[in-house]
Amino acid sequence: MQDFSNQVAIVTGAGVGIGFEIARQLASKGAKVILNDIDEHLCTKASHAIQDAGGICKPCGGDSSQLETIERLVQTASKEFGQLNILIANAGITTFGDFLEYQPSSLKRLLEVNLFGTFFLTQKATTQMIAQGMGGRILLMSSVTAHQSHKNLAAYGMTKAGIEMLAKNLVVDLSPHQITINCIAPGATLTERTLEDKEYINTWSRITPMGRPGTVQDIAEAALFLTSSTAGQITGQCLVIDGGWSALSPSPYE
Repeated sequence: MQDFSNQVAIVTGAGVGIGFEIARQLASKGAKVILNDIDEHLCTKASHAIQDAGGICKPCGGDSSQLETIERLVQTASKEFGQLNILIANAGITTFGDFLEYQPSSLKRLLEVNLFGTFFLTQKATTQMIAQGMGGRILLMSSVTAHQSHKNLAAYGMTKAGIEMLAKNLVVDLSPHQITINCIAPGATLTERTLEDKEYINTWSRITPMGRPGTVQDIAEAALFLTSSTAGQITGQCLVIDGGWSALSPSPYE
């Protein structure tokens, strides 16, 4: 059993979906969680759900691509719980668009959230971890689209590939401080958003070698492993969680 007692974690983009499940599982295993979401209502609702189940969770809403929110997240961990041990930079957005028609405004926001926010949140969190001298765990959220091309996701896939390269590069900076940094790259996953597509389950069950799309539990369990004490020698890596889809990469549009 993984034990996260005496660990303090920040999880961004955790109002629903993968982020919420990661935060929920961390809290259920003893972590004190700072839960962030850009939607203040969802942030509070999700935190209360974890508290009602017996977990320790504090909401900290706001746009995690903004420096003010980033500062507040790390300060909240320090002031409320005295330390920060785990960062899961889950917040991100997906924008679909034909490459030849893709608009500058869409790319600007995508870069701001997926790259700028991830970069500076990681910087701020690791600064805190280094000052504590206790090591730490950083987990960044990539995507299978960083590994395989996907229709109308050129810009999105580019940002996720950038996140993976960030993790690889930061091995040099963070390893001397006993801070690991890794990525997970989910494939098709059942969330509140994807389930809005009535054909999603059937389509991805048909083209996924394991016979089904992933669940938020699948992704969260991998996240907890990489942020646990048992993964201390794993850093600079990306774990793809896609039921084998990227081994063959059949198109969902055919």
